Amino acid sequence: MKSWIPRATALLAATALTLGLGACAPSASTSTGTAGAGSSETAGQLSGTLTVFAAASLKATFTKLASDFEAKNPGTKVTLSFAGSSDLATQISQGAPADVFASADTKNMGKLADAGLLEGAAANFATNTLQIAVPPSNPASIAAFADLAKPGVKVVVCASQVPCGAASDAVEKAAGVTLSPVSEESSVTDVLGKVTSGEADAGLVYITDVKGAGDKVKGIPFAEAGKAVNTYPIATVGSSRNKELAAAFIAQVTGAEGRKTLADAGFGAP
Repeated sequence: MKSWIPRATALLAATALTLGLGACAPSASTSTGTAGAGSSETAGQLSGTLTVFAAASLKATFTKLASDFEAKNPGTKVTLSFAGSSDLATQISQGAPADVFASADTKNMGKLADAGLLEGAAANFATNTLQIAVPPSNPASIAAFADLAKPGVKVVVCASQVPCGAASDAVEKAAGVTLSPVSEESSVTDVLGKVTSGEADAGLVYITDVKGAGDKVKGIPFAEAGKAVNTYPIATVGSSRNKELAAAFIAQVTGAEGRKTLADAGFGAP
């Protein structure tokens, strides 16, 4: 009995030591397990809803860019609101919940910047130039800008406060021609609608609008258009609740993918 007790004690001590070492081993192996990898995969993923206010002339391109953005970032949704830039700027200044603003001119963007309503500086991402849009049959036989001032020609333009209207005013002055439009619209898409519906013989729209309309209209370029090239800026609205998402969308618009989409639509480089 005396010789058995020490042996049993030694055996129990050895067993305890072995179990203790075994308990430490798993903690070392799990430190390089899937838990760490999983956290790194989810880091930086974008999610949430982004509200983008954009000039009417950007409808086709931004619809595509928004769709592409959502596809690349499954947890996101982009809500688009299109109108004349001056109307959108006014809505934002009155507290409309927008995250991103893309204007068809620097003037309306400047109003928001001066009022301290933007997050950082705006980035120029495209340019656009006016063109005369006429029905495919060109009933008024328009061939030059001066033809728009001929008696009886029903021409439609944008209102002066809208970027396309300001450009039209600049072109009139450069050409020394005064137009007498039958209507002044609040957006360039409304002008195009008057032409495609046959309500107007001609309308002053952007090159991109003519291209986007396909065979519904015929585009007539004119030299004076070069006197009024519109630059398009984009910025994050200061009151945005998802500035990270806004920055990511702006990066797509101003990056290689955005430039290609815009160029394909007829926009010029900034």
